[in-house]
Amino acid sequence: MAGERTYDVVLFGATGFTGGLTAEYLARHAPPGLRWALAGRNADRLAAVRDRLAAIDPTLTDLPLLTADVTDAGSLRAVAQSARVVASTVGPYVHHGEPLVAACARAGTDYLDITGESEFVDLMYVRHHAEATATGARLVHACGFDSIPHDLGVWFTVKQLPADVPITVDGYVRAGGRFSAGTYHSALTAFARTGEASRAARARRAVEPRPTDRRVRAVPGKLARSTELGIWTVPLPTIDPQVIRRSAAARPEYGPDFRYRHFAAVKRLPTVLVSAVGLGALVGLVKVPPTRRWLLGRLASGQGPTPQQRASSWFRVRFVGAGGGRRVVTEVAGGDPGYDETAKMLAESALCLALDDLPPTAGQLSPVAAMGDALLERLVRAGLTFRVLKQDESAPTPDATTRDAEPAA
Repeated sequence: MAGERTYDVVLFGATGFTGGLTAEYLARHAPPGLRWALAGRNADRLAAVRDRLAAIDPTLTDLPLLTADVTDAGSLRAVAQSARVVASTVGPYVHHGEPLVAACARAGTDYLDITGESEFVDLMYVRHHAEATATGARLVHACGFDSIPHDLGVWFTVKQLPADVPITVDGYVRAGGRFSAGTYHSALTAFARTGEASRAARARRAVEPRPTDRRVRAVPGKLARSTELGIWTVPLPTIDPQVIRRSAAARPEYGPDFRYRHFAAVKRLPTVLVSAVGLGALVGLVKVPPTRRWLLGRLASGQGPTPQQRASSWFRVRFVGAGGGRRVVTEVAGGDPGYDETAKMLAESALCLALDDLPPTAGQLSPVAAMGDALLERLVRAGLTFRVLKQDESAPTPDATTRDAEPAA
């Protein structure tokens, strides 16, 4: 990044639910001397957030506030040019995210968000990866529950296995928690835009280079019963496998032939069936504009779970990895996945990009490709659990000749 910037970190969207939690995390955990600011479109609401932060740390009474709006290119340009890192919580990103990504790519400013919208990530690669590579900007999407625990969890698992061997990893997600209006709106938007998401994925595949001397895959699994884990494994079509595949493509530590599968872990089969029927009905309903508008109106922007509800929320992701005759079971675990922990992950990612000594990279990157061990160490210090549950020295080596089909998206 050329030139000195006024701020190390700017948090864009600080007046939203997750943005406010991220601001509070920074107020409690930012190191002394960090130059940071809040940005958003409503000056009065920004001032109200700053008042909350000053109650946590009185030195934040004069925390800078930057008024900016996604419809005002000049205001976004000013934010991007003033910061080393801009972290955004303003979604749905496919509707509101691109102007800020474009401004950061042009200014050579690192950009972070918490999107789980594959369409948005693919479009940003096609439209802004090349410019970000030229200016030195790092564009790192999915820095919340999508997809930090999964991306860093697979990285942690791979590090427990021998180097330079074929590796397979399966991830199993369990979580309990509530969602905010922002997550609700983003999910409904994604369900309504499956066709657009497929076109964006095809456009990305047409221009994105792939490793020529290694094979990396994220393949669909099948509904099955795991007697070892005591669960039903349900294929989970989230953005996480795509993020993990891109990390594996970027890092040779994943071996010459890497394969990942992603599942929800469910204890009872009836739960699986009811959830599948309900999700199928919802996807159908959001494709009808009047129904979609009604559903979007059920939760207003800024709403989210109470502190008491978040305190009882949790997540656990278990990974089963195998390679080189070894098998390992690992776990990543934490508290409220969607909000408290997502705010922590985004804030620590921003601090990592702004302050840590990282390998030189640029363009659109996965969290592991951009930050790797530095972010892993930060998250452990911040209270997330990364641990090895089991190791087995007699596991069969994954068959490198098996040709699983790569998914379309």
